[in-house]
Amino acid sequence: METFRFKQFSINQDKAAMKIGTDGVLLGAWVNISNNVNSILDIGTGTGLIALQLAQRSDAEAIDAIEIESQAFEQAVENFEQSDWGDRLYCYHSSLEEFASEIDDTYDLIVSNPPFYEDDFETENTARNKARFTSSLSFESLIKGASKLLSENGVFAVIIPFKEEQNFIVLAHKNNLFLNRVCHVKGTATSDFKRSLLEFSFQKKEPIKEELVIEISRHNYTEAYKNLVNDFYLKM
Repeated sequence: METFRFKQFSINQDKAAMKIGTDGVLLGAWVNISNNVNSILDIGTGTGLIALQLAQRSDAEAIDAIEIESQAFEQAVENFEQSDWGDRLYCYHSSLEEFASEIDDTYDLIVSNPPFYEDDFETENTARNKARFTSSLSFESLIKGASKLLSENGVFAVIIPFKEEQNFIVLAHKNNLFLNRVCHVKGTATSDFKRSLLEFSFQKKEPIKEELVIEISRHNYTEAYKNLVNDFYLKM
């Protein structure tokens, strides 16, 4: 069994199409969690990584996750049950559209590491396609669902490709979600920005802007990156 061990939990990933990656860990570590976050939703949870990170970081009473792909859903349930926070974690086997239409509750924090590879490069692996490609969950559908499920003072956070940032912000604005915080991420100081970490709410604020460089050289990590993910990685 493929198991990835973190400091306070382990992730089995033999069934999941998409394995543990830097993006998920970054979002789970970066998103702002205030004391009044009692309910959390992870959209497209995959192995359950981000939900588990947020269970470790918060005292939220309810941490729900949704996953449409059956093998990944089973894996997330397994990972939740073997963690120290199984009583607070629950996974739904559902699409976002179905979930949003059936649930009356709202959430104080909604997170997602959504699929974002363009459909032109889809493979014959259906499960991997659902995890990686926007055809299974478009940014528009994600934002629409999040705006319906977010509480009045809640926060919606994602990690997406840097090149998609402006388009995503425009779509969010159309759903009354406004950028409050952004972090641009690049591999090294001399490389281009690769990812954008974004936080939205229904409140208009002057966005807090940050930058993060991951490595000084190969496997030689910056202090900023180490400080961010230190609570999770065993070797950091």
